Amino acid sequence: MQNEFSNFAEMNDKFHLLEGVSPAVELPRQFTCPFCYEPHPLALMAVGEVQQYVASRADWADEMGAGKMLGVLVAQDQEGRLGYLAAFSGNLAGSVRHDFFVPPVYDLLDPQGEFKRGEAQITAINHEVYRLERSPELAEVLKRKTAASQKMADEIADFKALMTLHKRERDERRLAGNLTDEESEELLNQSRFEKAELKRIRQRHEALLQEISDEIDRFQHQIYELKARRKAMSEALQERIFRLFIVSNARGERRDLVEVFKPLGTLPPAGAGECCAPRLLNYAFNHGLRPVCMAEFWWGASPVGEVRHHGHFYPACRSKCKPILDFILQGLDVEANRLGLSMASDELEEVYDDQWLTVLNKPSGMLTVPGKLLEDSLLTRYQAAHPEAIGPIVVHRLDQETSGLVVFAKDKTTHKALQQQFESHTINKRYVALLDGIVAQDNGVIDLPIRPDVDDRPRQRVDYEHGKQAVTRYHVLERKDGMTRIALEPLTGRTHQLRVHCSHQLGLNCPIVGDRLYGRASARLMLHAQSIAFTHPATGERMTIECQPDW
Repeated sequence: MQNEFSNFAEMNDKFHLLEGVSPAVELPRQFTCPFCYEPHPLALMAVGEVQQYVASRADWADEMGAGKMLGVLVAQDQEGRLGYLAAFSGNLAGSVRHDFFVPPVYDLLDPQGEFKRGEAQITAINHEVYRLERSPELAEVLKRKTAASQKMADEIADFKALMTLHKRERDERRLAGNLTDEESEELLNQSRFEKAELKRIRQRHEALLQEISDEIDRFQHQIYELKARRKAMSEALQERIFRLFIVSNARGERRDLVEVFKPLGTLPPAGAGECCAPRLLNYAFNHGLRPVCMAEFWWGASPVGEVRHHGHFYPACRSKCKPILDFILQGLDVEANRLGLSMASDELEEVYDDQWLTVLNKPSGMLTVPGKLLEDSLLTRYQAAHPEAIGPIVVHRLDQETSGLVVFAKDKTTHKALQQQFESHTINKRYVALLDGIVAQDNGVIDLPIRPDVDDRPRQRVDYEHGKQAVTRYHVLERKDGMTRIALEPLTGRTHQLRVHCSHQLGLNCPIVGDRLYGRASARLMLHAQSIAFTHPATGERMTIECQPDW
């Protein structure tokens, strides 16, 4: 294996020549859209070599087996030779620098670097906070306060019990009668004295407790000031570090990450600039290489909360990478994001229509409602075809890549009635999907809580602590050629519920064919809303509408 990869070390850089490229392989006319792509054959060749190299590193086996995102960038050098760069996200084997891979945009692990120096200062404050919070002096004061509070409660309780006894005795003497004026005054004075004495007891204890609380406050003030200083230092360090993450684009322009994220009105999120795509493109532009195509793939086990499959290709993340890539790719001819393109102007397919509502067959790739970047949608086309529809129209939605039945209302009353049926779970929906893999069990129920992945929207993740309950019933229809045709009935309506439940390792562990987010991208997502059953708001009839997929 060493001989096989010896040319990588001999080149004294990170550009690995692609040998034996077939003349029939055409260079792509445009560079890969990082957010929606199918790997080019040249990228697949490079990925194969990277996977072979990674598999040869026995010293990385455990860490790589636990899961790592890797990427390749196919490029041409100034002599026109084809080669590729390789990168990993984050760090590997305690380092961000390895011979085979491009270096980071900025080395956070450099022991003499700004990050490590700032981290050491923050760590020192952490130690001081830890020492103060667990100091014997603070523990002793807290113990004294607990004891003083208990003593105050006990003494007050005892005195109140005595007051109750005396009050009962006074009441008995008054009921007996024959009290002189002096005796009546004596009883009254006893009551007044005891009430005043209870107040004095309370004040005495409260004064002592205040003294102890003041001691605690002095400790807590020190801790608060240290934490405030730590926060300020951390924020300042974060900004200084992101000023050191300087990226280049195809125009030769250079910006640090603070400038890149400035239009968004925020500092870069933690981990920005450490993913594969920014590392690869930045290295290429800084070393005179012309990018041709790229791909990112997952190696190893999936994280518990996320959906990642070994060897599958994935788009760049949006929260950390998109603002950076939007800058880096300026000046490069990049493929359009297919998810942002309008579909061909096909006519609407109306499966059912009456004066109150319409059931449409939404094609895969069309938005249900207009998006931020795309006005064309099922709704806009429906409104153009049905000007009589007024008020709220959209009753429910399908993902852009999902095809199938969608119900639109033509008036406010119908819309409200259908919405109530969704809320009360009396509307039944059935999907059919083609899964990449064999599902062993014929039927069952998947119960995995889901929440949005805030760092990589629109992806969702499984989260037992913060996720919302998501339940899906399934039934296998057919197993053939390594794939499973399956019926899915969502009993809840979470975003990407079916896609996550099918692909997640704790679900069916078989992604839907064509799922670019949770499986393998292809021409389309093989998920179709096949039937919907509801009670007609106007006629009261129970209706079941069906529409079979064309695959």
